[in-house]
Amino acid sequence: MLEMTREEFEELVAEALDRIPPELTRLMDNVAVFVEDEPPADDPELLGLYEGTPLTERGEWYAGVLPDRITVYRGPTLRMCETREDVVAETEVTVVHEIAHHFGIDDARLHALGYG
Repeated sequence: MLEMTREEFEELVAEALDRIPPELTRLMDNVAVFVEDEPPADDPELLGLYEGTPLTERGEWYAGVLPDRITVYRGPTLRMCETREDVVAETEVTVVHEIAHHFGIDDARLHALGYG
């Protein structure tokens, strides 16, 4: 398994977020991004997870709720990648994938766009 500290991995996630076009990040609302070492035990190969209410499903009732949560998992990402460059690329794909869910884009469309 490729070695990378949590701090190094968190920096890669931050860099991936920085590469999201500003016109999109301005539209992101009430969402927080976290890094965890391992995903839930029932899905050990999960690279990222979006939990919340997509922007496309929010209505007048949407107020005073906790932020949506995007989690990127370090362990499975490092296990599937062979080089630091692979980790950079996979982290970027995972971040874009989970942010797309925040915008209401489903997995089928993401796969069609190459962010599977």
